[in-house]
Amino acid sequence: MRILDRYLVSELVGPSLFGLSAFALIFAATYILNISRLVSDDHAPVWAAIEYFFYQMPQIIILVIPMALLLGTLLALQRLSGESELTAMKAGGIGLIRIVRPLLVTGFVVSLFSLALQELLVPFAQERAAYLLNDVIRHVGMSAASLDLATPLPGGGHQVTSATGYDAATGILHNVTVLQYDPKNIPQQVIFSSQARFQANRWTFLNARTYHFDPDGTAISSIDPELRVDLGEDPNRLLQRASNNNPDELSRAQLHDILTSNTLNDMQQRKYRSAYDAKLAQPFACLVFTLIALPFGLRPNRGSGTSVGFGLAVAIVFIYYIILTIARSVATALPPISVYCAWTPNLLFTLIGATFLRRAARA
Repeated sequence: MRILDRYLVSELVGPSLFGLSAFALIFAATYILNISRLVSDDHAPVWAAIEYFFYQMPQIIILVIPMALLLGTLLALQRLSGESELTAMKAGGIGLIRIVRPLLVTGFVVSLFSLALQELLVPFAQERAAYLLNDVIRHVGMSAASLDLATPLPGGGHQVTSATGYDAATGILHNVTVLQYDPKNIPQQVIFSSQARFQANRWTFLNARTYHFDPDGTAISSIDPELRVDLGEDPNRLLQRASNNNPDELSRAQLHDILTSNTLNDMQQRKYRSAYDAKLAQPFACLVFTLIALPFGLRPNRGSGTSVGFGLAVAIVFIYYIILTIARSVATALPPISVYCAWTPNLLFTLIGATFLRRAARA
């Protein structure tokens, strides 16, 4: 049985890599065209535009991995079924559920791998892409949008930082205000400074005025020519938050920090909560797509296996993401059921795939 398991997984690898390449090229086409625009319109160095493209690739890979596994499962099973290898396995006394079990295990392992990439690699890549786009390519100066950042403090509590803008050329924050709260959400300290510069992994506040609040309500003020403060953000992350505060480009850990920072308005809170719940559910589309591809791949196919498999994969993906889009909209409108909405597409497709697979096993 171990030999059979290895054989089925090996049959899955080739078509899945083909699907990964095909879908990645389709989604990357827009980014490839963007390279020429960056060079021609923004006069970006060619090396910077190409590097920016490669830092966008992890986000694309995360998106297409489930699609690649879906196509790979369809093509692998269509070949095995078309050449009567599945029939031979059944004739040898092996049940259909046992035959496809290694494919389901592979889908689960790939889901965990996709989740790890989403949490560890994608945020880093997006930070680097934001740095290249704003600092190297476009030479962004003062950020037009105001900045509102929040970070947890050791031992509980949190810190909220506001600034009128960030100058990427000089690395300076302008008109900065820092409020520090204890675990009971009571203000403990306020820091004001007209400028803050990033040095030695810390922000140095120039001519900072600090107000410390005692438990009895009195405030003690002081002025420090150079005050070191940890804002929890380096300039790259800061510029990314300022230029494109997209929750879909952040990890669950980053989203959790923002959600618990008490700096979001109601609409932002809904949007970030929806993204936070979806971040856990979406990687497991790899397992769901593998499951729903099994009964479709087992069906007799008289046409071209690759073309039919590709068309079927596109149709399944299209329906899945329509349901996902609707579920995300409902989650944003109704935060109490956000987590249920995030898992609705996976649960629905799992139910459909399991039902069809059970029927195929009984046939």
